[in-house]
Amino acid sequence: MGTIPTKLPSAPDLPPREKIAQLVFVRIGSNLPPVRRVEEDEERVARLLEKCPVGGLLLFNGGPATRAAVDRLQSVSKVPLLVASDIERGVGQQVKGYTLIPHAMAFEKLGSEATAMVGEYARALAQEAREAGIHIAFAPVADVNTNPKNPIIATRAYSEEPTRAAELTAAYVRAAEAAGLLTTAKHFPGHGDTHQDSHDSLPNVPRSRDELAACELVPFQAAIDAGCSLVMTAHVAFPAIDPSNVPATLSPIVLQQLLRDEMRFDGVICSDSLLMAGVRDRFAGEPEMALAALSAGVDLLLDLHEPSEVVDYLCNCVVNRKLTPQRVDDAFRRVWALKQRAFRDAPMEASSRRNSTESIPLLAEKVARGAIEELGEGARPALPFDASRPLAAILLKPFETAIDPPEQPLAAALRERFRDVTYVQIGPKSDAAAYQSARELAASAKQLLVAMIVRPAAWHAFGLRPEQSEFVRQLTRERGDVVLASLGVPYALQDYPDAAVRVCAYSDVPVSQQALVEFLLSVE
Repeated sequence: MGTIPTKLPSAPDLPPREKIAQLVFVRIGSNLPPVRRVEEDEERVARLLEKCPVGGLLLFNGGPATRAAVDRLQSVSKVPLLVASDIERGVGQQVKGYTLIPHAMAFEKLGSEATAMVGEYARALAQEAREAGIHIAFAPVADVNTNPKNPIIATRAYSEEPTRAAELTAAYVRAAEAAGLLTTAKHFPGHGDTHQDSHDSLPNVPRSRDELAACELVPFQAAIDAGCSLVMTAHVAFPAIDPSNVPATLSPIVLQQLLRDEMRFDGVICSDSLLMAGVRDRFAGEPEMALAALSAGVDLLLDLHEPSEVVDYLCNCVVNRKLTPQRVDDAFRRVWALKQRAFRDAPMEASSRRNSTESIPLLAEKVARGAIEELGEGARPALPFDASRPLAAILLKPFETAIDPPEQPLAAALRERFRDVTYVQIGPKSDAAAYQSARELAASAKQLLVAMIVRPAAWHAFGLRPEQSEFVRQLTRERGDVVLASLGVPYALQDYPDAAVRVCAYSDVPVSQQALVEFLLSVE
């Protein structure tokens, strides 16, 4: 197409195969093994576009060369590509060089300022996203985190209370959409009351229809009323709505009767990743899964492994009358309308980009500082820490990802503020010798900080490993001055009542780790 348009015409009369291809988004880049940067994946995607003109890209693991790679793909694509990304915690979550913002639950801790801060963040995020070539944010998380054992939502949700979650969700949607970023309320009709992760299983929410209406559905209705462009389905079963016990992604009752008819949503319904076990394990093959999702009411199929094969299969299904042309046309109309909205605005002026770059790091710092919270009634003899005295810091990580740094930012933040710091990490591969060395360090410490990263992450176990939990339990029993910090969920602190001080940062992003250090030195 040569250049990227700023405005698209009405929906073209594309051949059936190209219409169906527009209903598919594929990955570019990966944070999962084998790890690939966006620019390293460009050639593969370009080859795919030649034979299967998909509707858009799912952007992971970008960097300084990301925008140039995306622009080159736009220039060779027959139809403009929508670029979507999972940027709940800012563009920096997927594109290195941009800001990482604390998890959503940190915003709620700002009290009366929370709504305004969510809106300010969403506007700044929209500017950074468009600068990076991203049109769609897979955010906000509209789930209400009512289950403390939830392994995949937790701090990604704004609140445990539906009205508050609705208020902050709507603030995000209004501000981001007004600033030119398409938003996605997820995971419909609610993933907050599960104790399983739909990445590796099919969770079930046993609540009654009235209970769901009073809790889970409230933030989603607020997002719809605020103008969200997309709603993402949950690979979660809701037997009170659909007794067949299929995941919402495959349920016409959930998607057509509830979301379309009752809640009046006419935007794009997109699936969650179709690589996830919560939906994928029900089918012998990916094409059959895609047909079931599209037939149920999903307009946009995300994260297919073999898109060309799926598109060919769906074309045959139309010929064989397993899939109606009307269903394809309805989905295509909605996706094309999304593209018209994404490309209707001219590129940002340089001054806007500069303002975004300058403001969002300061905003992230303010949110991180405001979220730090001391929980329970500890003895409090251990704080504030004295920067002139030696400090021992032990950080526990229950899992590691392929893109984790060898050392958490907490280490550098402590070394910057303390004269004498001994820092160690206990990870999933730490052996008995590492634990023994950490115990010896703790036994002789003048000041002792034990921090733990307990946060949701796809395809990873939630919470400390048993041996890590026992390690913390022993330390807090043996010493009366342990300062225990959760860089994640507050619930993780409840198992260790003997800690002198228990502090929650509600996130493990670098700015939250830095804010924790400042709190430990300044608390009165």
